Amino acid sequence: MSTEDRPVYLRLRDTIAAMILEGRVREGDALPSVRSLAAEYGANPLTVAKAYQTFQDEGLVTVRRGVGMFVSEGATERLRDAERREFLDQRWPAVVAQIRRLGLDVEDLLERALA
Repeated sequence: MSTEDRPVYLRLRDTIAAMILEGRVREGDALPSVRSLAAEYGANPLTVAKAYQTFQDEGLVTVRRGVGMFVSEGATERLRDAERREFLDQRWPAVVAQIRRLGLDVEDLLERALA
């Protein structure tokens, strides 16, 4: 499934996950409000709330009523582990197949990746 084919709330979830993994939002920090994130990405607030709910269900954020949603302690590493597993199980096999189809040299790919 291409990125564009994924439901909007999952694409928003990917965006929020990237914010956490890249350190733009750290453990203990508040996530942007539902309304502000919806405005920033042109999304329905209910869609943003659904994306946030996935993080809450996974224990990656905590809600402080009347204050906001905060990234939980240990969330970054748990999220990184889950993202790694998803990449290796779901996306990597297609990448390997593409490398083989194109006859790409692994050393050349590593050089380019590390340059």
